[in-house]
Amino acid sequence: MKKLFFPIALIALSSSYSFAQKFSYVDTEYILAHIPEYKQAQAELDKTSIGWQKEIEGKYAEIDKLYKNFQAEQILLTEDMKKKREAEITGKEKEVKDIQKQHFGVEGDLFKKRQELVKPIQDKVYNAVKDIAEKQNYSVIFDKASEMTMLYTNPKFDKSDEVLEALGYKGDNKNDKDKKKK
Repeated sequence: MKKLFFPIALIALSSSYSFAQKFSYVDTEYILAHIPEYKQAQAELDKTSIGWQKEIEGKYAEIDKLYKNFQAEQILLTEDMKKKREAEITGKEKEVKDIQKQHFGVEGDLFKKRQELVKPIQDKVYNAVKDIAEKQNYSVIFDKASEMTMLYTNPKFDKSDEVLEALGYKGDNKNDKDKKKK
């Protein structure tokens, strides 16, 4: 009997410790939507991206025109001239793909610009979440906006407005809105 008491006591003690952990969540999409600097950064990224996309589309239109002209004149061209035109078209296609990769690739200009404009804001949000977690003794704070699925969230554990307040911004009392929905 004594041999059985110790493991049961250990399990009961450890389970009571696990219940003492505090969990909460934030919604980073909601937080970022209330930060004017983030909205400005997104607008600048969108504007830059649209400009680069128009540049690329213009170059593709130019290539398309060259290709159509080549097709129309192909019968009249010598083999040497055909190869020269095909090489020109292929070269321009490669050039456009390189530009596209330079702007939109994994380590491209858009990625670097996003790092430059958005990452400092995300770091500030992360630090505010970390401070709140440490001050209020939370073991874990989830992000409702991420890929992790949360089937149910109790609004009283949503710390999004506190994060905005810690950053010096005003939310729209998300918890009050969530309570009214119910």
